[in-house]
Parts: sequence; C-alpha cells; structure tokens
Amino acid sequence: MDERAAMELIERAQAETSRRASALARQWNEIVAASEFSSGDDEHDPEGATIAFERAQVQALLRQAQDELAALGQAAERVLAGVYEVCERCGGPISEGRLAALPATRTCIACANRR
Repeated sequence: MDERAAMELIERAQAETSRRASALARQWNEIVAASEFSSGDDEHDPEGATIAFERAQVQALLRQAQDELAALGQAAERVLAGVYEVCERCGGPISEGRLAALPATRTCIACANRR
C-alpha cells in the first residue's frame, strides 16, 4: 500500500470515529442533563440502576472512540515514518487486508493471534 492510500484509509477511519465520538458525547450530555432533574437517589429509584448503567456504557464507548482516534493518529505517524505495514512484534509485514479492516493495527495476524 502506498503512502497516499494508507493516509486516505486512516483519514476515513478518523472521520468515522470522530463522528461516532461526537454522537456519543451528545448522548452523554443528554444523559447527564436528564439526570439533573431526577432525585439522584439511584439506590431507591427503580430506574436508577438503568440510568447509571447507561451512563457508564456511553462513557466507556466514548473513551474507546477517543483511544481509537489516538491510535489512528499514531498510525498516521507510522505511515510518515515508513513503518505502517511493519509488525511491531516480529518486524514482518502487516497485510493490506488487515490494515484495511483495522487501520490502527500495529501487529500482523500471526502476532495478534499469539496473545
């Protein structure tokens, strides 16, 4: 994969992940705003556990999206350094198919399966 194609792949993934992070941030803000009008007593509120779970779930998904954006930024740096298609564990090649599916990956399939 040439540098231009790799950067386009990463930029598309960044745009998609940014949209997802923005939507999750909006969802998080809506949950927080809605909970401002509640009694705040999750222990005795039959909906409390559901609200707390939903809040935690959205927060975790937002954190994952932010982590993915950081990983994609690092992938762009690896493209510029000429090591985007090189496995960080074994030094072997990372297939184009794997990079297309997981643009921020740092390992080849064989190394990923060794976890």
